[in-house]
Amino acid sequence: MAGRQTWTMGLVALALTLLLTPAETASSGSSDIVRKESHPVLSRQKRDWIWNSFYVDEERLEPSPYKIGQLKSNQNVHVKKFDIEGDGANSIFTVDDKGDLFVTKTLDREEKSLYHLKARMYDGNNKLVEDSGEFVVMVKDINDNIPIFPTTYNGSIMERSRIGTEVVAVTATDADDPTTVNGELRYSLRAEGDRSAFEMDSITGVVRSRSDSLDRETRSQYVLVVQAQDMRGMASGSTATTSVTITIADVNDNIASFTRPMYELQVPEDKKLNEKIGTLTLQDRDEIQNKDPVFTITPPFNNVFEVKLSPVKDGNIMLRQVLDYETRSSYSFTVHVRENNMAFPADNADSATTRAQVNVRVIDVDEPPMFTKPIYSFSVMEETMVTNIGAVSAKDPDKASKSIRYSIEDKDCPIGVNPVTGQLFTLRKLDRELEATHIFQVRAQEEPSGLHSFVKVKILVQDVNDNAPELVWDDVFVCENDMAGTVIGRLSATDNDEQTAFFSFHLVQPSTNFSITNNNSDNTAEIRLKHGHFSLDDPADYMLEVRVEDGGRPPRSSVVHVPIKVCRCDNMRIHAQCKAAALRMGVSVHALIAILLCILTILVIVILIAMRRRYQKKSLAGMKHSGEINEQLVTYDEEGGGEMDTNGYDVSILTSARHDGSLLRHPDHGLHPSLYAMVQKPHHHQQQPQQQQQHPQPAACKGDMAVMIEVKKDEADHDRDGFPYDTLHIYGFEGSESLAGSLSSLESSSTGSNLDYDFLNDWGPRFRTLAELYGVDGSDHCFPN
Repeated sequence: MAGRQTWTMGLVALALTLLLTPAETASSGSSDIVRKESHPVLSRQKRDWIWNSFYVDEERLEPSPYKIGQLKSNQNVHVKKFDIEGDGANSIFTVDDKGDLFVTKTLDREEKSLYHLKARMYDGNNKLVEDSGEFVVMVKDINDNIPIFPTTYNGSIMERSRIGTEVVAVTATDADDPTTVNGELRYSLRAEGDRSAFEMDSITGVVRSRSDSLDRETRSQYVLVVQAQDMRGMASGSTATTSVTITIADVNDNIASFTRPMYELQVPEDKKLNEKIGTLTLQDRDEIQNKDPVFTITPPFNNVFEVKLSPVKDGNIMLRQVLDYETRSSYSFTVHVRENNMAFPADNADSATTRAQVNVRVIDVDEPPMFTKPIYSFSVMEETMVTNIGAVSAKDPDKASKSIRYSIEDKDCPIGVNPVTGQLFTLRKLDRELEATHIFQVRAQEEPSGLHSFVKVKILVQDVNDNAPELVWDDVFVCENDMAGTVIGRLSATDNDEQTAFFSFHLVQPSTNFSITNNNSDNTAEIRLKHGHFSLDDPADYMLEVRVEDGGRPPRSSVVHVPIKVCRCDNMRIHAQCKAAALRMGVSVHALIAILLCILTILVIVILIAMRRRYQKKSLAGMKHSGEINEQLVTYDEEGGGEMDTNGYDVSILTSARHDGSLLRHPDHGLHPSLYAMVQKPHHHQQQPQQQQQHPQPAACKGDMAVMIEVKKDEADHDRDGFPYDTLHIYGFEGSESLAGSLSSLESSSTGSNLDYDFLNDWGPRFRTLAELYGVDGSDHCFPN
C-alpha cells in the first residue's frame, strides 16, 4: 500500500504541473500588478480551478453512469454551468451543473490509459467565469491479462560443459501495465520437465547448466517446461508455460575400438597398388565428424601395407608393394589405433580394443610376362643399318616359366625385333633430320597363346654430318662512290645437322674487285671491296661464287653464286637507283624440276607449231602445182555451228584475174578491158568510166579489191555459161546477223574510205602482197603488167 500511495502522489504532482503555469503559481496580487503595468495587452484572468486528479478503474462493473469526481472553482458564483471537451467528452464522460464528473461506460486500460479533457464554467447569464482548464482522467490497471510466450524454444550445449554455462534465454510478454505488479513476470522450471541438470534465472529467463557431466552418449536431449507468472510470481498471479528443447552437442571423448581382435584376408597376387584389400571396422560412440582415429602397422611389413581412413572412419588396408605368390605367400602383422585430438579423457579408455592382428594369404594367379625394365632406351647412328641395337627381355613370373616370344605390332616402325632373343635391329636407315626419336612398344607373349604384356622402347637417332650448309646473305650491293675496304654485304649459313657448325666462307675463284673476310666469333663473313669507282652505266654484271664449309666430321660444303648489284647511293649508303643484278644461280631441287617441266612443255609446243606450219606449206605447194587453190570461208550464226560453218570455195579464178585477166574473156564478145583499170586508189578521186574506156590496153592496177569483186559478181549473175558465184555474198555479208554489221572488208573501198595502207610496206616481206593490193607506192598511176 505504501508503494501505491507514493505512485498516486506522483501522478497528482504531475497533473498539477501540467495544469498550472508558472504565473499561476506565483502570488496573485504581485502577479496581477506586474502584468497590468508591464503587459496590459497579454493579461488574462487567473484560473481558480480546484480539483484533484481523476481516476477510474478499468473493467469496473458498477451501474453506469457513475461519479468519479467534481470540477471546482473558488469563484463565488451562485448559478453555474459547466462545459467539457476532449477525449470522450459528452460521450464517455459527462458533467452536471454541480460540476460532478461521470463515466458512462466500462474502460479498458490496454486500449487507452489516459483521457485529456478541458473544462469551462459559466454564470447564470451564460457569461464565462473560468476559461478552459485541462485535466486528465487516468484508467487504473487491473490484472486482467495473462503472460504469453511467443514460441517454443530450442537450445544447445556441449557435453562436459562447465556448471553455469548459459544454454538459452526465454521471454514472455504481459499486456498489463509493466510498471505495476500486474505486468511484472517471474520465470521458473516446472517439475514436469527434466530439470535435474539445469536451472533458470527467475527474472531474466536464462537457462543455465547445473552439471559438468553432461554426456551425449548417455543422453543427447533434454526437454524443459518453463513457467512465466505475473504479480511477481505471487500465487494470485496469472501463469503461462512453454517447452524448451536442449540438445547435447558431441565432442571427441571416446576412442576408436576394433570390433574384432583378428582379421583374416585373402588377396590375389595381381592386385594393383593402392587398391583396398580389406577393411578394419571400428566402434566409436562419437559422431562421425568428431572421430579421428590414427592407424599404425608394426614393422617389418609397414612398407608392404598401409591403412587409410574410409568415408565412415573405418580402416582400409591398401597395398604399397606388388604381391608375388612365388616370393611370399602369406603375411601377418599387428595394427594399432589411437584417437587424435581428444578434448577430455576417454569415457571408454578401459574397455576399448586398440590393437588387432591381421593375417594376409596371397592367392596364386597366372601373370603376364614381366620385362626387366619399365622402359628401354637405345641410340642409333643415322644413315646406317644396325643389326644389334640392343635387346629387350621378359620372363614368366609364374612357376611354370613359359617361353616368351617378342613382336612389334606397329607396321610402320623402322625397327624390328628378334622374336626369340628380343634383339632389336633397323629395317631401314634412320634420318635424324626427319625424326630424331622413335618410340614404340614391344609385345611379350607367353607361348603358345598365353598372357602378354607391353614395354615402351625409345630409340634416339644420333646425328652425323650428312647435310651441307646453306648460305644466307642479305641484299649485297656496291655504290658508285664506295671506296676500297667498304663492307658491301654479310654472309651467314644454316645447317640442319645437330652438331655445332663452325662455318668458313671462301671465294671459289679469286676476284679482282671483291674479297671475303671470315668472322670466327659469330660464324659470319663480310664481303669487302678491293677498290672503288663503280658506275651504274657499266654493263658488266658481278657475281661471286662462294663456298661455305661447316667444319664437321666429315666436313660438308656447298657452293652458291651471290649476285652483286651496282647502285647510286647517298652519303649514308642508302641507294635510290640500282642496276638489276644477275639472278641467283642457286635454286632448290623443286624449282629446278618446275623449270625443266616448263622448258619441256614449251619445246613440245614449238615442235607442234613447226610441224603444223611445215604441213601447211606442203599443202599449199601441192595446190599451187595442181593449179587449184581452195580456201575455207567461214560464216558465223548466232549459236555457232563449229565445222558446219566452214565451206570450201575455189578462189583461184579470182587470183587469175589479178595476174592475167582471164575472167574478162567472154565467149561471145571476146576480150573485155581489164577491170583493174577501172579501180582507183582508195584515197583519190575516182575517174569516170568514159575516161577509163579511152585506154585500149588497160593494165592491172593496185586498187580496191572490193570493186573488182562486185563487177565479178555482176558478170557472173548475167553470164549463164559462167562459173556459179552465187555464194560469194558470204564475203560481203560475213556476220550479217550481228548488230555490228558486216565484218568483211570487201565493200570498204566502195565507200570512199580515206585509210592509207602504205604502212604495210614497213611490216616486212610477209605483208608485201597486201601492200601491193591496198597500198600507195608513191604515185597515183597504174603500172603495166
